[in-house]
Amino acid sequence: MTGMKNVLQDIHLQNNKTCRDPLIGISMSREQKLLSSFSRSLSVSRRKVNLRLRKRAKQTPAMAVLHGDRSMELAMAMTEKLTALVTVRYNKAYVEEVMNNFVNIFSPKSHSGVVLQLISTEFDPRSNEPKLSKETILEWPKEMRLEAEGSTYQVEFLIDSDFGIPGALTVINNYEYEFFLESITIDEYLHFACKYWVQPNALHPEKRFFFTNKAYLPSETPIALKELREKELRQLRGEGRGVRIFHDRIYDYDVYNDLGDPDKGDEYVRPTLGGPENPHPRRCRTGRPPTNTEKKAESRLSESESIYVPREEELEKLKRKTVEERKLKGKLRNIVPFLLEFITGDGKVSDVESLFKEPAHSEMKSHHSVLDNLRDSIEEYFKFDPPKIFLRNTSIFLPDDEFGRQVLAGINPLSIERLKVFPPTSKFDTSIYGPLESALKEEHIKGHIEGLSVQQALEENKLYILDYHDIYLPILERINALDQRKTYATRTIFFLTQMGTLKPIAIELTLPPQDPNTPSRQVLTPPTDAATNWLWRLGKAHVRSNDAVVHQLVHHWLRTHACVEPFIIATHRQLSVMHPIFKLLHPHMRYTMKINAMARETLINAGGIIETDFTPGKYCMQISCAAYRDWWRFDLEALPADLIRRGVAVPDTTQPHGLRLLIEDYPYASDGLLIWSSIEKLVKTYVNHYYKDANAIATDNEIQSWYRESINLGHADLQNAKWWPKLATPDNLASIITTIIWIVSAEHAALNFSQYPYGGYVPTWPPLMRRLIPMEQDPEYTDFVTDPQSYFLSSLPSLFQATKFMAVMDMISAHSPDEEYIGDIYDMSSWLGNNEIIVAFYQFSMEIKSIEKEIERRNADPELRNRCGAGVSPYEQLIPSSGPGTTGRGIPKSITV
Repeated sequence: MTGMKNVLQDIHLQNNKTCRDPLIGISMSREQKLLSSFSRSLSVSRRKVNLRLRKRAKQTPAMAVLHGDRSMELAMAMTEKLTALVTVRYNKAYVEEVMNNFVNIFSPKSHSGVVLQLISTEFDPRSNEPKLSKETILEWPKEMRLEAEGSTYQVEFLIDSDFGIPGALTVINNYEYEFFLESITIDEYLHFACKYWVQPNALHPEKRFFFTNKAYLPSETPIALKELREKELRQLRGEGRGVRIFHDRIYDYDVYNDLGDPDKGDEYVRPTLGGPENPHPRRCRTGRPPTNTEKKAESRLSESESIYVPREEELEKLKRKTVEERKLKGKLRNIVPFLLEFITGDGKVSDVESLFKEPAHSEMKSHHSVLDNLRDSIEEYFKFDPPKIFLRNTSIFLPDDEFGRQVLAGINPLSIERLKVFPPTSKFDTSIYGPLESALKEEHIKGHIEGLSVQQALEENKLYILDYHDIYLPILERINALDQRKTYATRTIFFLTQMGTLKPIAIELTLPPQDPNTPSRQVLTPPTDAATNWLWRLGKAHVRSNDAVVHQLVHHWLRTHACVEPFIIATHRQLSVMHPIFKLLHPHMRYTMKINAMARETLINAGGIIETDFTPGKYCMQISCAAYRDWWRFDLEALPADLIRRGVAVPDTTQPHGLRLLIEDYPYASDGLLIWSSIEKLVKTYVNHYYKDANAIATDNEIQSWYRESINLGHADLQNAKWWPKLATPDNLASIITTIIWIVSAEHAALNFSQYPYGGYVPTWPPLMRRLIPMEQDPEYTDFVTDPQSYFLSSLPSLFQATKFMAVMDMISAHSPDEEYIGDIYDMSSWLGNNEIIVAFYQFSMEIKSIEKEIERRNADPELRNRCGAGVSPYEQLIPSSGPGTTGRGIPKSITV
């Protein structure tokens, strides 16, 4: 311990001269340079405690025959005391019970307390069981304050002098309420970072096991802990039967058969997601009983109940409070729009501007009056913050340059593809969908490609496309049959200008063929007069609406939330908490299962927010299923692979990331590659530390079971796909883990936290369209010609529809105060003595900070016109850090909203 203290003192005494680390190429302070010395001291400290405990085993006195009191003295001499600090948090209901129950205070129940017992890493040769300490009892104080949330207690463990090194402990909770066991530290050296809720013994009679923080591969597990390691995993897997209840901690799989509510009527019947008809990733099983009218559908819960997730997946108190506050604000902010629509019949979405807060002028005043404070309080709860895009462009029409910029640096930068063939083609069967030839012709675009021929533009990588044709066409007729829902299957062609920006040059709008006399496709090009200007605006609105749907249902819900949950379930079922890969993944799984369960409660369910706010209505989830079946591939979810698949990058070993972007100023891609490479470097270092060769991977039964189950059970509908990556080498594992961490951190952040800042002004990103573009033979054409602006506004969502959408986007775009961001370093105790791992984490943290500075530098570079310039928003979605609230930036470690 002295060695570690000396190093810490040296760190603070040394001056702050900087040096350059050749490993990461960024400036480091002397404090950072001494990191490896600090890590080595931790290694020395760990060796000291191991040596001290082993010495105790050797100090057992030689004895002949024990008699009377002397035998007692010798028995006492053969035991040692270990002092431990136990840190816990209480369930608030327990504190209230203690305060309000006079009997409990002065007459504690029998068998109360928390029973703790240490388990050695060594077997007792007499019983052939792990050596155990004496049981010790921890009791809560009889007097508590209501605000008390946790405390640290000191306890003592009695162990035999030949006990060996503690490797685990058991916990029995004899109180009536659960408590959260934060940590146990023994003699300052040995650490148990428990971080789990412990349920009352009356509910869960089985002992809870907690292991020391040291990471072990299965083959390296101390022999006395192997059975405990396997037993805990069996408990987490459960038996696949019964109804799961709040305090359970069982992880299992099921299909999405709980989105509908057939007992409420036929309009609430929804198909099961998962299976041959509607392929979809699996979710956590709850075991709720079936509905009365459909035995294959799981019953819904009341609004006051929550869908089951294992206890440790529930939101923490601060997160819950933040969510509830934002829900309340969302409801209050919809009161005025609801009343307006109720009174007038249909409020215009352009009136949403009146619901934005006034710009703050507080810095111009010496003090606030009472009226100012009252106004501010009313605005805080009844008005929306102006979205960032509105502050830069107050027009209800999205300019062409901003339209092109947002496909590279907006809410959805994951759909843009390089156009490889002109005209674009469809993959569908003409016998089912009729003629599929595109209506796009060379004459539509040749006047907008800077004098190039179409073939030249293709060869020079100048043409790009947003192609939503195939994802929409199969369900387009059903969508348009819904009341107040009208849309197209769209394609939009962009030209890459000499300035590096994208310019929209043609929009193709497709409807299902109705009769030979009515064309099913029309092409719009940049306007030449007032009439074509309005048509072009309407066309862009429909494209943006397609884009909002695909963003939410494919890139956001499917690719991040839904496809990751099976990996999380498998991690808990197949990887022990002692497994080094579990320890690496654990911070990246926080809250995700609960967030997905909440989505099933109110977002993607029948009549939920997604169906209400987005054009496809009750067919929304069919889009997710189709994308999963026809398009999603885990091997192409890695950022470099995704960019190459979409044709916006080509492999190039001479470039820093092994590829070259064909659109150099592509903010999502260029910033994302910095984050990706940093994650990849950390993961490779970590994996290679524990796995020296392919044999280590092959013989790790836990990691093989984890990956196999993730595919065969979690992604059962695609389990036979040939594209699943192999898991045979350390490089294979590093690639798989890097992809998962990328998805849950940076990719999700890029898709989620800018939704309100850049999509909250609904006229420029409408999730729902209510009218088609009128043709000359249509009765509505006269209305369009007479008042095109009114027609345009009536095509967008109503005011109430818009504000409902805005309230949800504002809520899910916000960070909570307890957010944990990528690069943040918390508990390193799992790797005490592993200086290579600790140094890797600190280098990763410093690289993330360096990346943040690089992104800020790029955002100030006037040569990068997609992120800098007059009226241009900087690209902040992949800036790693953020404060709480709706900031449009920040990369949490996991999917927390």
